Amino acid sequence: MLTRSGSSSHFLFLAMQIKANTVVSLNYSMFNMEGQLIDQNREPIVYLHGDYDNILPAVEASLEGKQAGDKVSVVLQPEDGFGDVIPEFVREEDISAFPPDIEVGMMFETRDPETEETMQFRVLSIDAGVVKLDGNHPLAGMTIRFDTEVLEVRAATDEEVVHGHAHGVGGHHH
Repeated sequence: MLTRSGSSSHFLFLAMQIKANTVVSLNYSMFNMEGQLIDQNREPIVYLHGDYDNILPAVEASLEGKQAGDKVSVVLQPEDGFGDVIPEFVREEDISAFPPDIEVGMMFETRDPETEETMQFRVLSIDAGVVKLDGNHPLAGMTIRFDTEVLEVRAATDEEVVHGHAHGVGGHHH
């Protein structure tokens, strides 16, 4: 937004701040507490700000009031990031329940027949006909440093607010 300052020909640029119902574009990097890079985006992520569960709540809170060009670093304890490790999510199953090409690191999705909820499990090990699986998020139990750089902030469209998420170039794509 440009505003004219006084009667002179000077213009003051007022950057839009991140607040509820703004669409934020950012880059991020995540590090463990030893400073090792765990993850970073390849393309900017774009999300609708304002309690829509589109980004970790602690990260969203740290971005409130920021604007394009700002950099933010926040340390996330497990409860603010990817949760604590839940021992019940680590299971052992007979190898006969899996395809013959099963390998460590593969992901499998299961559906609870009673609740219809889905859950993903990662293969941790295969030993003596037993497959050890983990349904915890790979970063569960870790304290993470989440570094962001705000690239762009804009007002959300009415459609984005109604749908609860940002839309791509050209509008609605789902």
